[in-house]
Amino acid sequence: MKIKQGARRATTALMIGCLLLPQALWAQSSIDDSPNEFAMVGDLLVARPIGAVMTVGGAAVWLVSLPFTLMAGHAGEAAETLMLGPAQATFWRCLGCRNTGYTGKDTAQNERNAAKQEAEEQAALEEKHPYVGPSDFP
Repeated sequence: MKIKQGARRATTALMIGCLLLPQALWAQSSIDDSPNEFAMVGDLLVARPIGAVMTVGGAAVWLVSLPFTLMAGHAGEAAETLMLGPAQATFWRCLGCRNTGYTGKDTAQNERNAAKQEAEEQAALEEKHPYVGPSDFP
């Protein structure tokens, strides 16, 4: 009896694991850091213009509702919802990406560019003003 109950539990656990595994893999594949060319073209030709129209429309709605939101003290929240949300989705994400903000690749590239620029500035400064050591003074 105990063997059947143990086998039943193991079978149940195996079935649950088999049902959950594809969902985890699908969720992992939905996070797309490098979209394909079709996603980029669709984003450029469809989503970005719609986002720009939504940003302008949100600004118009925010302007109309401004007297009421100022009286209620929620003008900042209305601006974030009506203007900043669509603006972030339109202008602050990579082409073809679904999530707003910078990807890790953008951040790493910006850090490399900053380090390169800092090294170039340091080299130019050293070339302009060579180091004067303590032995150079009488």
